[in-house]
Amino acid sequence: MVLGRFAQDHLPEPPRPEDQRRAELLDTLYERAHAERGVRGAEPEEDRQGGLGRGRMSVPEWVEGVRTLFPRDTAEVVERHALERFGLTELLTDPEFLERVTPDPALLAQALAFASRLKGPARAAVRRLAARVVEDLRRRLTPEVRRVMGRRIHRRQHGPVRAAAALDVKGTLRRNLKHWDPERRRLGVREVLFFARNEQRLPWHVVLLVDQSASMLPSLIHAAVMGAVLAGLPGLSVRMALFDTEVVDVSAEVQDPVGVLMGVHLGGGTDIGKALRYAEQTIEDPRRTVVVVISDFEEGADPAALLAVVRRLQGAGVRMLGLAALDEEARPAHDREMAGRLADLGMAVAALTPSKLAEWLAEVVR
Repeated sequence: MVLGRFAQDHLPEPPRPEDQRRAELLDTLYERAHAERGVRGAEPEEDRQGGLGRGRMSVPEWVEGVRTLFPRDTAEVVERHALERFGLTELLTDPEFLERVTPDPALLAQALAFASRLKGPARAAVRRLAARVVEDLRRRLTPEVRRVMGRRIHRRQHGPVRAAAALDVKGTLRRNLKHWDPERRRLGVREVLFFARNEQRLPWHVVLLVDQSASMLPSLIHAAVMGAVLAGLPGLSVRMALFDTEVVDVSAEVQDPVGVLMGVHLGGGTDIGKALRYAEQTIEDPRRTVVVVISDFEEGADPAALLAVVRRLQGAGVRMLGLAALDEEARPAHDREMAGRLADLGMAVAALTPSKLAEWLAEVVR
């Protein structure tokens, strides 16, 4: 079936009508791959007949056929191939497709790449997909980030707040030893001790600068969610800006990741130095400020200007982290030479998962 019309002359008997239809649907998609490999007669049908596939099949017709004739899981795989491998971006204008697929950051990144050109129901469907992805990431990341970034406890003081994380097991045992029953060999616990919470809210400021080039979209999605999670923590103030050759401050929307993502505009080059100079102007307490640059470090402006502002910020006491990737795989694809030059100036450079970023921040603010 995958070989489609190329195998018809070699089959022992004609295919059933539904199998023939399935083969035609697969031909519509995978004949593109055959053409790229130089298979004779395999040029896409739109090149030969002006349509989108065999018999001038439209994308909506193709989608309907795939969903009707293939099991749900198989249909989802084929549709993903159409979107990710063969550029059938028309799928992004199909609200039903976006509503039905499993919320996934990689798919959302594909959708966001075209979101600025979508209108009406299609754009609304992308927004709903973004909301589903954001909610899923937020649900998984918030408990972990709060645990890692949680307030410290005083190990030498006790307090009235009863929380399992602050339970003083040894102190409780010592306090209740007088209630030991030797005959029944049981310890009667009359009083439970908890460590006192450190209620001091450390005045730390986190500035997230996110490269909105296409290659950084998966990281941008995670950064938007992390910004919202961090902004909800006590003792932290969060600023966030997106940049290409211009800088857009989205701090007012930092707790609305969906709004941030739907405002992304790709293209226009990369000026990391300009983003850092913008951040520099907003910093009031350098020694209690963390600047996180999320970028592939493909600097399109003057590298000397970028290095100069990094040198100034480091000299002022700002803690700096450069992330070549911020997602659940943390697999970077970046300009290693520029990353190395930034590291030589004192910027920590890495590729981290969101949880690892939280751990790094926790070490800094403590």
